[in-house]
Amino acid sequence: MSADFKQTLWKSANKLRGQMDAAEYKHIVLGLIFLKYISDTFVKQQDKVRDVVSDPSSEYFISEDPAVYRDELEERDYYTQDNVFWVPQEARWETLRSKAKQPDIGSLIDSAMTAIENENPSLRGKLDKRFGRTHLGPGVLGELIDLVSTIGFADKYDSSDLLGEVYEYFLGHFASLEGKKGGEFYTPSSVVKVLVSVLAPTSGRVYDPCCGSGGMFVQSEKFVKAHGGRIDDISIYGQESNPTTWRLAAMNFAIRGFSADLGKEPADTFGQDQFPDQKFDYILANPFFNDKDWGGEKYESDTRWRFGRPPVENANYAWLQHILWKLRPGGQAGVVLANISMISCTNGEDQIREAMVRGDVVEVMVTLPRKLFSNTQSPVCLWFLTNDKTRNGRDRQGETLFIDARLMGDLETRALRVFTDEDIAKITDTVQSWRTGEHYEDIPGFCKSASSEEIENRGFVLTPGSYVGAVDVEDDGILFEEKVRDLSEQLSSLQNQGSHLDTVIQKNLNLIKGE
Repeated sequence: MSADFKQTLWKSANKLRGQMDAAEYKHIVLGLIFLKYISDTFVKQQDKVRDVVSDPSSEYFISEDPAVYRDELEERDYYTQDNVFWVPQEARWETLRSKAKQPDIGSLIDSAMTAIENENPSLRGKLDKRFGRTHLGPGVLGELIDLVSTIGFADKYDSSDLLGEVYEYFLGHFASLEGKKGGEFYTPSSVVKVLVSVLAPTSGRVYDPCCGSGGMFVQSEKFVKAHGGRIDDISIYGQESNPTTWRLAAMNFAIRGFSADLGKEPADTFGQDQFPDQKFDYILANPFFNDKDWGGEKYESDTRWRFGRPPVENANYAWLQHILWKLRPGGQAGVVLANISMISCTNGEDQIREAMVRGDVVEVMVTLPRKLFSNTQSPVCLWFLTNDKTRNGRDRQGETLFIDARLMGDLETRALRVFTDEDIAKITDTVQSWRTGEHYEDIPGFCKSASSEEIENRGFVLTPGSYVGAVDVEDDGILFEEKVRDLSEQLSSLQNQGSHLDTVIQKNLNLIKGE
């Protein structure tokens, strides 16, 4: 699909938004896209049924007369046997479009959503039904229906690819409009591609404990297909606490035609683990950064806290330990967190980090450039974890790879940076060559394989910049203001490290004095 088509569609939809908040409008537009998709796939299947029942050479032949085989087109088995959602007549897109200008169109759409849920158990409770109470101006909903109707099928596109692209494009733009809150349901696709490419999930169980709208799984599916695998080779499990975001994920998966277990209900991962007896091969996650309201006071003696109890004031190390707890032996995880997680030393976080390093579960650390996230200015990093460094390559026990990717990526706009395919390949190839021991070498300013002793000597701080060193660059094309910000970030990191080391030194002196 051309970028121009998606841009035109977005601009047209956004013009209709009026005074409605993006957080609300998002569900209206994406809900209509979902309705369009399942109705179109139903009609496409119906055309196939028509072809076989009217073809004299087919074993399903009934008659060449449409009046004779008309009822056969409504036989559910023709649809359910091919995993096509059954869409009742009143919920089909053309039925709704014919009534788009009626004042009660919102209520009709709600009824259509209810009818679809009733006919398809896997969607029950997962579709948004807020159209009847929207505050859009007269006729706006009808205009949106006309707009979504323009999403058609191109010969080179599978319907799920076409509408899936529109869905993902809209999710990204809604995340930008919503600012910080947008991060709760959307992770930039280029960041997800790095996680997926490094972990390379091709078979087994894939889990996201805070799955948002499901972007991690979408990229995992694309990765499997791109590497010649079948999507059936991976099983998808996700959990999400926000009910409306949980529904977004369900629709996102349905649009792409693959199943995922999202648990029985939207629920808090720490308090209501929807998969208490499951362990996973791969875990991908972008938790809410530095969450102060995760309810940590309720989990004082939780068995997940193998490396130490996380502070009540910050969930970063609760997420890391929950994820490690959910890994099967030899499993791998990739987690997006704020940079502060690599250096924090308040409320025992430094002790947890030290225990994780000594426990040899931190495999790779990557610092990311600024502006990758439209909804946060916080510097961001990637943690790659494993519970067995003897698998998935050579024996890497006692080693951790550090990658400084802050100078990578291209500016898509003045405010937004994206990783190119070449950037993703460079990071992935570096990790892979380090894991296998084939053709890996430290590159000053970019990557460094550090021993546990080196990490201990730096006070268990995990910022890649502390290990990879610097490289002279004559002209890197980076604006002076950005260089100043990066240097300020490095200074802040070094100051935090210095403060942490001062604390450690003082503690050791007190032990020597017997205090």
